[in-house]
Amino acid sequence: MDELRKAGQLLGPLHGIPFTVKDNIATKDSMETTAGSWALLGSVVPRDAFVVARLRAAGAVLFGKATMSEWADMRSTGYSEGYSPRGGQARSPYNLTLNPFGSSSGSAIGVAANAIAFSLGTETDGSVISPAHRNAVVGFKPTVGLTSRDGVIPECEHQDTVGTFGRTVRDAVYALDAIYGVDPRDNYTDAQRGKTPLSGGYSQFLTTKTALKNATFGIPWHSFWDHASAENKAQLGRLIDLIKAAGARVVNYTEIADFDNIVRKRGWDWDWRAKELNRPYESEYTVVKVDFYNNIKKYLSELQNTDIRSLEDIIRFNYENDGTEGGHPYGQNYTDAGSGRTSYHGHPAFRTGQNGFLMSNATQGVQDETYWRALEFMQRTTRDGIDAALTHDGTRLSGLLVPPSVGQTYQIAAQAGYPMVTIPAGVDPVSGMPFGLGIMQTAFGEEELVRWASAIEDLQLTSGTELKRTRPKWYRYLEKPLPVRRES
Repeated sequence: MDELRKAGQLLGPLHGIPFTVKDNIATKDSMETTAGSWALLGSVVPRDAFVVARLRAAGAVLFGKATMSEWADMRSTGYSEGYSPRGGQARSPYNLTLNPFGSSSGSAIGVAANAIAFSLGTETDGSVISPAHRNAVVGFKPTVGLTSRDGVIPECEHQDTVGTFGRTVRDAVYALDAIYGVDPRDNYTDAQRGKTPLSGGYSQFLTTKTALKNATFGIPWHSFWDHASAENKAQLGRLIDLIKAAGARVVNYTEIADFDNIVRKRGWDWDWRAKELNRPYESEYTVVKVDFYNNIKKYLSELQNTDIRSLEDIIRFNYENDGTEGGHPYGQNYTDAGSGRTSYHGHPAFRTGQNGFLMSNATQGVQDETYWRALEFMQRTTRDGIDAALTHDGTRLSGLLVPPSVGQTYQIAAQAGYPMVTIPAGVDPVSGMPFGLGIMQTAFGEEELVRWASAIEDLQLTSGTELKRTRPKWYRYLEKPLPVRRES
């Protein structure tokens, strides 16, 4: 890369720039791809993931793998976010005792700590947006189908997407430009044909605060903002006032259609419609459990040098290696049937053991009527809901401004397969943990997200406001509890 640079042969804006990828993104090199699990240690992937190959071709230099929540949070419903047996507990540089959010925890943290220029993560439901906003970096979660999932350890084919992390919008967008494109190994990417820039990528839509004079944003207040903390609302409200002062029009109460029905009032939970309403035929988790069972088997079939070929194999491995993998719920004793003596106590990072895996395994990957009804309900209601909110009095809005600290924001976007971006916006005065301002758009609305995220960022950087990215302070550096604390 240095020789090409000396010869004036730059491959693009990422030439020679170091990056990391989440440990569920395959790299055909000396590094392992394990989703944070010892179960896949030593396995050999068939090729670089499509997105990694694209970044190498763009001149970026892969420095390593970013740690993550093991198996992208699929294995347990009660766990320490950001923990994996291989990587240990990922900790936010803003407060080492609190939940860094995930599952792309290490990707966000590495960028936040200035250890790397940019990083790739993956999202099924919140795994780019939530750690990005929690660690004061830009997180760009694309439309499902804009970035290929080939070579990515899968979860849900209807929601999985590869996203980018950067300290600035420009950094995140340069990375996005390098990785998006049609891939014959991922037929979902065919949907982007005719809906992406013909040339120049998304970076051509980067702009400045003057563009805000042409923006009209919506505020889905009852849908999301009602659920934000008073501190979040106060600080983000001041930032929105600044956006209005720069010339943007802001329309309140542009609600997600039928939000009372589809937006949970008590925080994020991808199985709430089954648990609270007894409607598994409307639950996101109904779909995710089945998809994971089938997709992980397909992914494992391509690996070499491993005996792990199915979800059942992973479950068995976790039981056999309970001390490190936490196969059993933590704190419960189990007597070995053979000897009558052995007890298992699980692992403190996995309070509920591997109950997520067990629930997925129970489906045996059967796509029954309940599965198809759940998929149809989830996609129809969230897509209709967001699209309705983006139209006000016949005018198409520039985007929906939302507080990503409210997990229902990125959950609705994830279920729809729609894009979302978060930019740093404030800091909690008690915990020292950051939070962001999110923008939601419709399918393949990345152009709008780039335009308005960059304009707001420029406004933050030139106005003198404190409502922007701040440097980490490594609060409570010597305290390293496991599990991490959830209070913010």
